[in-house]
Amino acid sequence: MHHRLPSLPVLDWGRGYDRETLAADALAAAIVTVMLIPQSLAYALLAGLPPEVGLYASIAPLLVYAVFGSSRVLAVGPVAVVSLMTAAAIAPHAAAGSPAYWEAAMALALLSGGMLLAFGLLRLGFLANFLSHPVISGFISASALVITASQLKTLLGVRAEGETLPALLASIAGQLPQANAATLAVGGGAVAFLLWTRARLQPLLLRLGVAPRAAGMLAKAGPVLAIVVTTALAWAFDLQRSGVKVVGQIPQGLSPLTWPRFDPALWRELLAPALLISAVGFVESVSVGHTLAARRRERIEPDQELVALGASNLSAAVTGGFPVTGGFARSVVNADAGARTPFAGVLTAAGIAGASLLLTPALFHLPQATLAATIVVAVLSLVDLKMLRDTWAYSRADFVAATATMAATLLAGVEQGLVAGIAVSLGLHLYRTSRPHIAVVGLVPGTEHFRNVLRHDVRVSPRVLGLRVDESLYFANARALEDAVNREVASRPELRHVVLQCTAVNDIDASALESLEAVMERLQAGGIALHLSEVKGPVMDRLRKTAFLRHLTGKVFLSQYEAVAALAPELTKAAPPPPGAAGAAFPTAAFPARPY
Repeated sequence: MHHRLPSLPVLDWGRGYDRETLAADALAAAIVTVMLIPQSLAYALLAGLPPEVGLYASIAPLLVYAVFGSSRVLAVGPVAVVSLMTAAAIAPHAAAGSPAYWEAAMALALLSGGMLLAFGLLRLGFLANFLSHPVISGFISASALVITASQLKTLLGVRAEGETLPALLASIAGQLPQANAATLAVGGGAVAFLLWTRARLQPLLLRLGVAPRAAGMLAKAGPVLAIVVTTALAWAFDLQRSGVKVVGQIPQGLSPLTWPRFDPALWRELLAPALLISAVGFVESVSVGHTLAARRRERIEPDQELVALGASNLSAAVTGGFPVTGGFARSVVNADAGARTPFAGVLTAAGIAGASLLLTPALFHLPQATLAATIVVAVLSLVDLKMLRDTWAYSRADFVAATATMAATLLAGVEQGLVAGIAVSLGLHLYRTSRPHIAVVGLVPGTEHFRNVLRHDVRVSPRVLGLRVDESLYFANARALEDAVNREVASRPELRHVVLQCTAVNDIDASALESLEAVMERLQAGGIALHLSEVKGPVMDRLRKTAFLRHLTGKVFLSQYEAVAALAPELTKAAPPPPGAAGAAFPTAAFPARPY
């Protein structure tokens, strides 16, 4: 398959840029800026960093992504899950909020960006396929629950420690008697208001005659209104005296260009977390990008996205930020607001830079509980318990992978949870493919089609055994093929031909080839010829490079029907058997029932 080399997509969309497109991008940027400011502040606190770092991490990455990104509407910046993973990675090495912690966050962004950029240049975007949807969904759902629990202490105005759900809940439970009533009122009120705006504000505005698009945008601006109202209340009633923690002094201006301090020991410790953050960030970003591109009949290039996200994280690292990726909520808002090109991100970056220069003094009295409420309401929408029910009904193996990921994330931590999910997924894949579905097939009367004798009324011959192998053959399942052939041959004294139908065989590795040679030798010793049918071109190309085809005791047939017509012509010429008589040439009890 051909892969495009990393390029500069800005040269594609920039050529036809006009005044109408600028107007559309400017409107979308204004809306996303209003949404992104409170999110950036909140996610910085979630990552254990000063709130202004969230603003820094939302400027340069947007500018860089506009140059390298292949999605027209993806909005890059801090996101909840990556912020949580950042906190989990750095917490063992520095105290939250300290200069050393901030430096470690920049180093983490640098490492993550370097990895993503290298993967993109090497065109390794396909590696995202190794993280299955159930694993990612289970990880994100569990992370959302951990994030929610981690914000309860801020909503209650208490201190709590712990990185796992049980530890957090136990710590918070012990601090409940010390909960601050004023903080709980502010935080609880903000949560209730934000939940109401999500569910009720848009229908209310529509009933009042507001245009649907404007109503949707206003409903998404709920966090900004919550910040304005609670900040005004905290200032007017001096809630700080009542124990309500506020954001406090936020440095005015932009972060200067800097470079993370090189600490070999620390960087070695951060390599594994950086890799996990890169994987999660890339998968989340590409998933969002694909979804939004499909709506607009566009496409994104995974390898190009690796380059864009890598460059975005590098820019965050040298401008005082922390790891970033494409966010679902803000990207959807960007698309719905009418953004046409990544220049909307450039304008959004300009808006956030303006807020950093002009508005930060107004945020002094912003209650931290309001930002916690913003996080809680945002991440609760990520919890997808329906996925567990659907996966249980469809695939127990995927259900096991999803629940194992969730359990490990909740009980052991986010990094351990993701590693457990990947390990369980790969283990289940190896287990499934090591037990390939191998069906005895027969001819469907009146057609040239072959189907499983356990599921269909088909015609068979005692002299010919047709086996359909529904899996590529490799070292883990080669022995299973040998066992299946031996088992079926043992129950057929009249057997003279075995035909392996290779419709689903996309590859045969060296171990499987040796097993085929062993099968052929055993069959030959018993006076039975081995044939192949429906072998795919790439597989045949590889087989021709070996001695296997020269020593093959049978033939390679273009189709299973051609093989049966040559080896058991009576099946293709005789009249169809009466209903119920098909498949009676041998006892069906020899074939154990299979799940598919």
